[in-house]
Amino acid sequence: MKVMTLRSPAGLDTLRIEERADPGDPTPGTIRVALHGSSLNFHDLGVVTGKMPSADGRVPLSDGAGIVEAVGEGVTEFAAGDHVVSCFFPDWQDGPPVIGDFSRTPGDGIDGFAQAHVVLPATAFTHAPKLYDSVEAATITTAGLTAWRALVADGGLKAGDTVLLLGTGGVSIWALQISKAMGAIVAITSSSDAKLNRAKALGADFTLNYRTHPDWGRRIADWTGGRGVDHVVEVGGPGTLGQSIDAVRIGGHISLIGVLTGRGGQVPTAALMAKQARLQGLIVASRRDQQAFVRALDATGIRPVIDRRFPLDRLADAFAFEMSGEHFGKIGIEW
Repeated sequence: MKVMTLRSPAGLDTLRIEERADPGDPTPGTIRVALHGSSLNFHDLGVVTGKMPSADGRVPLSDGAGIVEAVGEGVTEFAAGDHVVSCFFPDWQDGPPVIGDFSRTPGDGIDGFAQAHVVLPATAFTHAPKLYDSVEAATITTAGLTAWRALVADGGLKAGDTVLLLGTGGVSIWALQISKAMGAIVAITSSSDAKLNRAKALGADFTLNYRTHPDWGRRIADWTGGRGVDHVVEVGGPGTLGQSIDAVRIGGHISLIGVLTGRGGQVPTAALMAKQARLQGLIVASRRDQQAFVRALDATGIRPVIDRRFPLDRLADAFAFEMSGEHFGKIGIEW
C-alpha cells in the first residue's frame, strides 16, 4: 500500500511516497480503517522540518479520518462502514492529563496517518462528526480539540463571556467558531486586514491588526471597558504572553497552547500576579473530551474552515503553504 514517509535528515525534500505491506486483518480489540483525510498542524510542521526529531522513515501526520473496514473480536463500539477520526493521545482515554510528551503521538513518536490503511486499537479513534467528510473530521483531532479544551473543558466558557484569540490559524478559527456557537463575545488579532475581515464574517465582534497597533493587549482591555477579557487562547508564547496578560481580566483564564514566537522567554510575573489570572499550559485533550466535542459539533452544526486541500502526494507543497502563513483556518490533505 502507499505510504508517505519522512527520511533523514528531515525536511520537505525528504518526504516521499513508498510502498509498504498492507497491515492485514484486525486482531482482537483493533479496527482496520481505510484512511481518506488529514490536516496539517504546527506540530506536524515541526516534525517534517526536523525541529522535533523523529525516526527515519516515520509516517507523518497526527490527524487521520476514514472508514472502518473491519473490526476485531471484542470490538462493540464500531462496525464496518462507520466514519471515524483518530485521537492525538491514543493512550489518554479519560481523566486529568497523564502524558507530557509525544512518544505515543501519531506522526511523531509512532507512525501517523499519511497512509492508505491502518490497524489500530479501537480506543485510538472516536466516531467522526455526522455529515463531515474525512478532511473535515481530521481537523478536530488536534486543532479543534485543543480549542475545545482551552475554552470549554478547562475554561468553563459560558454565554456572555469575552474571549481573545491570537491569529487566524487552525486553533484560533476553531476557537472563534466554538465561542460564537456558545454565545461568547470574541476579539481576534492578525497582521492581515483581509484575514480580519474573514474573521468578522465568521462572527468576530472586535478585530485588531497587531502590526498597526503594537499595544494590542491594552487596546483589547479598553474594548472591554477596562475590565479585560475572560479567556485568552494564547498561541504565540513568550513574544505575546505579556500582552495577553495585559488583556485578561482579574481572575481570568489564559490557555497557553502555542510557541509560535519561541520555546522560552521571560514571564511578567508581577503583572500575572496582579491579575490573579490562571495561566494554564495544555496539549490537546483526552479521548473522552473528543467524544464530548463531537457531540457538541453534531448539536451545533459547526463546520470547520478549510483554506485549501492538497492530495497526499503533494504533502510537501501543503507544508510549504503552511510555512508561508497565508492560510486562514486549516489546511487539508485528502486521498
